[in-house]
Amino acid sequence: MTLVDDLLPLLTAPAIMTGIGLFFGIILALASRVFRVEEDPRLQHTEELLPGTNCGACGEPGCASFAAALVRGDVQPGNCTVAGADMVEAIAGFLGVEAGGQEKRIARIHCAGGQAQAYQVAEYRGFESCRAASVVSGGGKGCSWGCLGLGDCVRACTFDVIALNANSLPVVNGAGCTACGDCVVACPRELFEIVPESWKLFVQCNSPLEGDAATLLCSAACDACGRCAADAPEGLIEIRDNLPVVDYRSGISLTPIPTERCPTAAIQWLEGDQFQPVKKPEPAVRMAGAGFH
Repeated sequence: MTLVDDLLPLLTAPAIMTGIGLFFGIILALASRVFRVEEDPRLQHTEELLPGTNCGACGEPGCASFAAALVRGDVQPGNCTVAGADMVEAIAGFLGVEAGGQEKRIARIHCAGGQAQAYQVAEYRGFESCRAASVVSGGGKGCSWGCLGLGDCVRACTFDVIALNANSLPVVNGAGCTACGDCVVACPRELFEIVPESWKLFVQCNSPLEGDAATLLCSAACDACGRCAADAPEGLIEIRDNLPVVDYRSGISLTPIPTERCPTAAIQWLEGDQFQPVKKPEPAVRMAGAGFH
């Protein structure tokens, strides 16, 4: 057996693998030419004109996908609630489209039970986090459905427009709110909702209890008395699971009248920010010997 015969098996395998690699490389190259999707040259510049916050308030997962939707003509520049008027006009001018827009949306919270209203059954001492407190006897708050007031929403807010007032309730600066939804995700009690600013008739309670069972835990709780539904235009409000539910899409004009006889002010007519700064209140109730770590 010659040296060539000895080397032939060693050379055959690499040659075959090289041939296979070249074959599939040629196939992939041809496929990339045939199926290549041309990128719109306007895409990159459109994305550069956007604020780059990737907040998702426009309904897209980020600015890149929103830019692609703009270039396709699926949305209008005004759908970006973070962009200022000048930025929206610049994008519209570049793409040659109408600026458009959508009604401003803001974050509202379904709870008005701060320190002065909600009774404490224990004192939470631990990591300053609503999510942490919620797993330790509910954070010490008698109402298991209300705001814990430890500021997870404040820390989560990308645009720094939420602050706790002296009553330990989160105040959302409506003028700066972009409806990004960070607070919705951060709240362990699922109290935040992103709503159009025109939805001024708003229920500030999330408790499913009724009557004294609700108000003994929080003086601002809805007691399911039904007066708001009775006073509202027919079809606007119904009591569901012991809470008023406003049908904003009914076409019925909103009015502050349903708030006038509410005994606990659980339903409000909101002209501006939901809660205004208040003087530091005394806690509603702290039951003796209930402190815990």
